[in-house]
Amino acid sequence: MTDETWLREAPLQVLGRLPDSSNNALLCSIASDSGPVRVVYKPQAGERPLWDFPSGTLCRRERAAAVLDTVLGWGLVPATAWRSDGPAGPGIVQEWIDGDVDLAVFPPGKVPEGWVGVVDAETADGPVVVAHRADEATLRMVVFDALANNADRKGGHLLRTENALYGIDHGVTFHVEPKLRTVLWGLAGASIPESLLTQVADAMDGLDALEEWLTTREVEQTRRRADRLLSSEAFPSPSGEWPALPWPLI
Repeated sequence: MTDETWLREAPLQVLGRLPDSSNNALLCSIASDSGPVRVVYKPQAGERPLWDFPSGTLCRRERAAAVLDTVLGWGLVPATAWRSDGPAGPGIVQEWIDGDVDLAVFPPGKVPEGWVGVVDAETADGPVVVAHRADEATLRMVVFDALANNADRKGGHLLRTENALYGIDHGVTFHVEPKLRTVLWGLAGASIPESLLTQVADAMDGLDALEEWLTTREVEQTRRRADRLLSSEAFPSPSGEWPALPWPLI
């Protein structure tokens, strides 16, 4: 993982705008002893206003997601630093991850061991089952998203490298109202392993670190979500009051 101090202080060279970004995210390069390192820079000034999130807070929520991951000790979020002096003003800089989208489709009845189905779908080639893995890293991601109240966990925001699973694009998180929307519903209602519950319980005191990036109420609601997970001991299920799946799924 890249050092956050380096992300925060090293000069940025802008390479270009990421074409699929809705918030003017920029691909940048930072010089290192081993050569240039790619990073993503998301300036606060480039954020598109949303009807349900306060303006100018998305990149702060990205930083809060990285802080939550650090408190949990799970290594799911790429190194993410706040910069007050970026080329386009304040924003976050995040390590670029070269990984594969960690969501797959299989023929009905042929979801392999180690994967769980989420939703049936139709393609030009016929019916398929959209599925995700059920390994420890993915289980952690499900819990992480529940705690962060992630409103946009697309498959394209799950990147698998040779050694790790990463989640990216956490701008629409930590809302005070329930907004969990994800492709990771394959374990809905199943028991959370005791080891993960213990790690969440151990992280409760560290949630104070979110106060630098979120409102008091947003931090309080994060604690309540953690309390509910610890009480239910089960992975969350769709509420029926909010669209359960993001679109597009990838």
